[in-house]
Amino acid sequence: MNKFFRSFLLCLFLMGIFTVSAYAAADTLKVGLRYGSGGMFSANLQNVTGSGWGYEVGYYDGNRNFVTLGSIDTNEISMTADGAVYIAADGTYSPSGSGAAIGGYHIQLSESFSSWEEVSYAAGQFEGAFPAYINGTYRLRIGHFMTRADAAARAALYVGTTWRDSAGGQHAFSADAAGPTGTAVTITVTGTQTILFEFDCSGAISLGVMPVGASPTVTWFKGYRYYGGFEYPRTTGGNLSVINVLPLEDYVKGVVPYEMSPSWSLEALKAQAVCARTYALRATWHRGDGFDVCNGTDCQVYYGVGSATALSDRAAEETAGLCLYYNGQLIEAVYSASNGGASESAKNVWGSDVGYLQGKIDPYESAISIPSYQYSVAFTARELSQILASKGRSVGTVRDVYVSSTTDVGNVAAVTFVGSTGTVTVTGETCRTIWNGVISGKSVRSQRYTISGGSGGGGGYPVNGDGAVISEVGGNYVISGGGTISAYSGGETYVMTGSGLQQLQPSGGGAGTGGSAGVFTITGAGSGHNVGMSQYGAKAMAELGYGYEEILHFYYTDVTIERAV
Repeated sequence: MNKFFRSFLLCLFLMGIFTVSAYAAADTLKVGLRYGSGGMFSANLQNVTGSGWGYEVGYYDGNRNFVTLGSIDTNEISMTADGAVYIAADGTYSPSGSGAAIGGYHIQLSESFSSWEEVSYAAGQFEGAFPAYINGTYRLRIGHFMTRADAAARAALYVGTTWRDSAGGQHAFSADAAGPTGTAVTITVTGTQTILFEFDCSGAISLGVMPVGASPTVTWFKGYRYYGGFEYPRTTGGNLSVINVLPLEDYVKGVVPYEMSPSWSLEALKAQAVCARTYALRATWHRGDGFDVCNGTDCQVYYGVGSATALSDRAAEETAGLCLYYNGQLIEAVYSASNGGASESAKNVWGSDVGYLQGKIDPYESAISIPSYQYSVAFTARELSQILASKGRSVGTVRDVYVSSTTDVGNVAAVTFVGSTGTVTVTGETCRTIWNGVISGKSVRSQRYTISGGSGGGGGYPVNGDGAVISEVGGNYVISGGGTISAYSGGETYVMTGSGLQQLQPSGGGAGTGGSAGVFTITGAGSGHNVGMSQYGAKAMAELGYGYEEILHFYYTDVTIERAV
């Protein structure tokens, strides 16, 4: 589940987007395995031994039904972007190289065919021929060539020959050269130059591949095993997206053992299964990419069925169809690894008040041992200055940092950074993420922490001997040595004291004396955004004898558990 959950998703709550469309409510789910910058020039499939043999090729219609165009009787196939394809020594395909290659140009018969059987019958009469499905029509293609001229020259050699249809009719050979397009996909026997099928519907529909065999069929892709079929959109002339298309309940079986250890108590796994199912049906933000949910932490982790156990499968099966609802609508069933002792309200993390995502003290996590539960990380003032500058929040040289506000349950609500040129306060989820991703190996894992080494919020800059302070020097005026009064413009600030000229420093805490060499230590507990269900909390509750319904009702306020419609 997204440990860095994006705040814009919560805006959907305020926009009233709660209704699940037929696209998501269907029994079939689309999961993006590779897409965008992660798209693939070539993607392999292999039936798992004993699971099946061969594939049906076709496409998924608007209702996600698989429409079969034909069948391929081989166990290892590759789907590759149409064009010149070079074969490396290890059998992998790439768009450049030397040695063996598959050319992107073919001889294409002028005739079209009414069925896979008809085009396959004709293909059997030409060496190197294969079926193609081009913009809704079966076509016959022969060979592969690196240039159009090569394809045309070879086609000329067939002039004067004939071929037969399945009814015995004779046809004079007539053909043109067909070249690659930005939406075509070629299927080959993996690691060879043997073309089995080509598909090009100009991006209007995408190639689909369905493994054939025992139900449910299991197929290898990139080292993981998956249920269901696959879809390969290619609409921009670039690489292929890879989408796993499968029944919702099979998807849930592929999430549970990756989001929780499949060895955990059954009731915890059941709670996770209900959350996973709810989250998937509620998902909308990847629709523009052509699927429902991705397979990483931006959505929820899904790598097929390789890690599934009898226990994790049982959790999915015994909660089949059950989802979480609030006021009759599916909820955003967010969760994180652990909350450090208190979950948090969505309003205090992402800015939107969500009725069922309310913070509360969590007494359960402390009942079990949680790996790396407590954490401590130290930042120098120089590192904090670098972090703030890289994120567009520079305050010059950091002099002080402290928790300036906490929530009702004690999580961090605001952090203030005081520097040589100003002060900045961050709120919500930024209190966790502001520290991360700049200084290698250092991060703050939750919103439940304290800061030592700073003033604790009680510091400031002393302006007289009576203890009066100002919170920052920016915005004040200074008198120069020549007597000129002007607005303070930043930089080091010095004051005249009874002991002579001294650099102005904030009072209180380590920052007051540490300056740019100061060290600020973050000490906290938990891991994640703190909103919704704690996965380790669910584990603890299950081990204490609570059922999955009780777990879910504790972490999500005023929800109901109902069968999805």
